[in-house]
Amino acid sequence: MRAEELEGLVAGIFARLGVPADAAHAVAQALVAAELEGIASHGVMLVPMYVDRLLAGSVSKSEKADIVHDEGAAVVLDAGNMLGQLSSHQAVQVVVSRCKKYGIAAVAVRNGFHFGAAGYWAHKIAAAGLAGVVMCNTRALMPAPGGAERVVGNNPLAIALPSSDESIFVVDMATSATAMGKIRLAEAAGEPIPEGWAADEQGRPTTDPAAAIKGMLLPAAGPKGFGLAVAIDLLCGALSGGAAGDEVAPLYGDPATPYRCSHFFLAIDVEKFGAGDFAGRVKAFVERIRRSRRAPGAERIYAPGDLERARRAANGGECRVPPEVLGKLKECAARVGAERGVS
Repeated sequence: MRAEELEGLVAGIFARLGVPADAAHAVAQALVAAELEGIASHGVMLVPMYVDRLLAGSVSKSEKADIVHDEGAAVVLDAGNMLGQLSSHQAVQVVVSRCKKYGIAAVAVRNGFHFGAAGYWAHKIAAAGLAGVVMCNTRALMPAPGGAERVVGNNPLAIALPSSDESIFVVDMATSATAMGKIRLAEAAGEPIPEGWAADEQGRPTTDPAAAIKGMLLPAAGPKGFGLAVAIDLLCGALSGGAAGDEVAPLYGDPATPYRCSHFFLAIDVEKFGAGDFAGRVKAFVERIRRSRRAPGAERIYAPGDLERARRAANGGECRVPPEVLGKLKECAARVGAERGVS
């Protein structure tokens, strides 16, 4: 399906539910961008869950978060459980404008909702010529090393840096060894999962995807990934005065219960550090990575952000949405009485 057509379908669903038309398009655009870059786990498969929550009232139809604390370079937004793409769009606007004034700025967001791919928002900061860091906490999914209880989410971190050739450097990663979505795919295919991905309910490592879904994800790099996840949780939740750890509700739990995740956006004006041509150095480093010697069997070396750009170019504006996902989208449209697009 063409990206524009898919955006129209998704935007029409949200508009029919009472989300203002421009805001509905902004949400749809962010979700379809993930599809174009091959990040289906953060794409339109999320729409039915968003719709359930909008209908149940745990997600607000508002398009603007409240500024509840303002110290110039440090701002806190209360999203009031609005769609995460909309509060994030506002947070990026604020953090970019404040950064250009002060040289560095941060925006923390409480009472937030799922915002899609963290890299999408970090990229927007870097597109303004700034270094961008974006984080989010999730519901608890991972145990402490040696533990048998979920205590922290697989909290994502994205860093984006401007480059002189417009090939923005983007790192976007969760802090777990893998995503729960990949484990669900393995279960559906009747295949085992690799060792090190997950543990069962007793905290024992498992290769059984069904046991993993009932159990816990394992952190990437063991204690290192766990420690990073906790730090992200506190920078998002505690710094914003919002939810952290067990206070964040399950995303796919009761649709009437607010998710209450927290976000954190940091922008740095690289020119204020007087280090010369920062963007040029980013470009040179990225080129060095791409030209590095390949291991046997490797056809190409990708620098961070290259793979997503390559997928977008290869897709040529087409979104390869699985039939079952497209079917659910059409069910959502019929459920809310939406047309295939909005003007």
